[in-house]
Amino acid sequence: MLKRALALLCMLAAPIAAHAQPLVKLKAGMVTGIDQIGLPIALERGFFEKYGLDVEIARPYATGVDALNALQAGESEIVQVGVPMIGAVLRGMDLVALGNYSGNATKLGSDATMALIARGDSGIKKGDLSTLKGKKIAASFGTINHLYVLALLEKAGLTPNDVTLVNTPPPDMTVALLAKGIDAFSGWDPWPIVAMKDVPGAIEVIRGGDVISYLGFNVALRPWIEKNGDTIEKFLAAVSEADKWMRANPKQAAQVATRWIPGLKQDVAEAAMEFNIQQADRRLSANNYRALWSAQDRLHRLGFIKATFDVNKHIEPKHILNVMKNHPQLFSDLPPIPEEVAIKPGFVFKP
Repeated sequence: MLKRALALLCMLAAPIAAHAQPLVKLKAGMVTGIDQIGLPIALERGFFEKYGLDVEIARPYATGVDALNALQAGESEIVQVGVPMIGAVLRGMDLVALGNYSGNATKLGSDATMALIARGDSGIKKGDLSTLKGKKIAASFGTINHLYVLALLEKAGLTPNDVTLVNTPPPDMTVALLAKGIDAFSGWDPWPIVAMKDVPGAIEVIRGGDVISYLGFNVALRPWIEKNGDTIEKFLAAVSEADKWMRANPKQAAQVATRWIPGLKQDVAEAAMEFNIQQADRRLSANNYRALWSAQDRLHRLGFIKATFDVNKHIEPKHILNVMKNHPQLFSDLPPIPEEVAIKPGFVFKP
């Protein structure tokens, strides 16, 4: 609706703006997570048009794996993914991260939007991760919720062999819990909040805990990035402005989420948004390099991936650094990035 109104205004102003630059078309993809909502906010609030872009958002995908498949197929040019980037790069996809859609540039641990939910009759106790032993736990393999449950098991002194992990898309986890097909699931918002409302007696075993550094990047294929630097900076400025608006207007942002995540109710969206705005930080720092490195390290140690890659080759900070320099007002409500992790010219991450 807003897009149509803006288009009409543009047409009315056409004689005056005959020499105005045409909007650059861009296809972007997102996943059905509350932390992805900065993208549709930028569309609905007109921030993309403000920066000279005409953005089309591909349907929300169930997981980042699906989003990357769509990127490879040409359905999108830029998508929002985290952990699935690791497997894709190891399989030969030349992906580059350009900024965060969710994460934290100022500190290492950040997982406020993650939770582990269990059935009330599962024998799993709130706050006691040791009670996960022998249980059937759903996670979406190769995604952040998989990484989160692996970190929780390590925290409890358990290994993946001490539980049965079941590969499940997040939208199906509540149903699996209701049907008693699983004892618990690891998920990103809004799914833990949905389960707490829809599954009688459900227990939030743990929320967050800073057991992992959240991985949530805007990524694209290297050949496209090399040709579209200006477009990338416009995109990152628009979504950064959307993030700032979301941090200041969580209830209205929750309303946007209900239009983009199928079946999401306003009360659930509002509850989830309070956690989401804690890590809506598009900036990059050494902490985000470490987040990608430590995710690989954990998956490699536990045998889920057979190799690792140099994170320096798959993160390109220059575009978001330009946005941070040219539009400091977009980040004025965020804590400053500590000097020791700020990215300077010639920065190379060393584990």
